[in-house]
Amino acid sequence: MNIGMVAGEASGDLLGADLIKALRKIHPDIHFVGLGGPAMMAQGFESLYDMERLSVMGLIEPLKHLPDLFKLRRQLYRYFVTHRPDVVIGIDSPDFNLGLELKLRQNGITTVHYVSPSVWAWRKRRVFKIKKAVDLILTLLPFEATFYQEHQVPVQFVGHPLADIIPLHPDKLAARQALGLNPQDTYIALLPGSRRNEIKKLAEVFLATATRSLQKKPTLKFITSAANEKRNQEFQHYCQQFAPNLPIQFFERRSHEVMAAADIVLVTSGTATLEAMLFKRPMIIAYRTSALTYKIACKILTIKFIGLPNLLANEALVPEFIQDAADPEKMSAALLDYLDHPEKTASLEEKFTQLHQQLRQNASEQAAHAILKLISSKPS
Repeated sequence: MNIGMVAGEASGDLLGADLIKALRKIHPDIHFVGLGGPAMMAQGFESLYDMERLSVMGLIEPLKHLPDLFKLRRQLYRYFVTHRPDVVIGIDSPDFNLGLELKLRQNGITTVHYVSPSVWAWRKRRVFKIKKAVDLILTLLPFEATFYQEHQVPVQFVGHPLADIIPLHPDKLAARQALGLNPQDTYIALLPGSRRNEIKKLAEVFLATATRSLQKKPTLKFITSAANEKRNQEFQHYCQQFAPNLPIQFFERRSHEVMAAADIVLVTSGTATLEAMLFKRPMIIAYRTSALTYKIACKILTIKFIGLPNLLANEALVPEFIQDAADPEKMSAALLDYLDHPEKTASLEEKFTQLHQQLRQNASEQAAHAILKLISSKPS
C-alpha cells in the first residue's frame, strides 16, 4: 500500500508522524511519500522536497513565494499522478493542499484533508471547494465537524493527537529535571513561533516584555525552544540585539518540555496556544503580521478570538494582544498579573483540563481507521 502525504509546517509534521505510526500499526508495510519534515522522516517517510519551501505565513507574504509554491505543487502533482498512491493526505496548509487535492481528485486519486481550514472563521465559501477537493475531511475540533455536516461534506471528528500525547496532569518537576532547570525558580517560556516571519515580527516584542517583567521581578528566568537550528539561531540573534543580558536558556525541538517546565507561557497565536492549554499553563497570546494582511483580516474574520483556548471555550480565558495591541508594557502587566494572582492559574487549570478531555479521542488511531476504511471502499 502506498500513501502520499503533504505537510507544510512543524505542527503538520508532528501530526503526520503520529498518523504514520497509527497506520503502520494496522499495516506495517505501507510506503509513505510526499512532502514532510523531520518528525515524519524519522518514521520512515520519504520526503521528496524540503518542507521549508511551504512554510510561508500570512495573506500577503506568500505572494512573494508564489512562483516556487506553484512549481512545488506541480512537482508533487506530477509525482502523485505518475505513481498513483492509494490515497493522498493533505495535512493542514489548506491554501496549498486544497488546490493540489482538487487536481488529484479530478484525476481519479482519492484524497483526504487532515485538519480543517478555518472556514468557520473566514472565507466560508471555501467549503464548496473543499467539497469538490476531498473524499473525506478529518477535523480536530468538534465544532468544525458540525459545520461540514451542515454543508454535506464527508467529515469525521477525530479529536486532537496532542490531547492524546500530552498527559492530563503534566509533571512540571520532571520537565525541569529533563531540561536541567532549577525546581525552585520561576520560569517564563518565550515561544515567538516556528516560522521565520513570526519570529521576525514578534521577537522584539517578546524580549521587551521579558525585560520589563524582569525589571519588576528580578528573580525571573526565561526559557525557549526553537523548531529547528535555523529558528534557534535567528531568535538568539534577536536576543543579542534587543536583550543581551536576559537570563534565558535556549533549547531546540523541546517545546513540550519547555511548556511543561514553565510557570507562564508567552506564545504566538497558532497550534502552540493549544499545546500550552493542554499543558495547563497560563498564557499570553500575541500576534503580529503585515499592516496590509491585518487590514484584510479585520474585514473578513467573523470570530471574536484567535487563540485556540478562547475559541474552544467561546470565552476570553486568556489575554490576546493582536497587532498594535501587542505592546510590551501591557503584555508584561498581564504576565505579572498571573504571578500576583495564583487563584487565576488554578481556575485556568480546571477549565483547561475540561477542554483537554473533550479533545482526547485517540485521534491518530481514529484518523488511521477512517483513512483505511475510505481506501477499502474505493474500487480497485
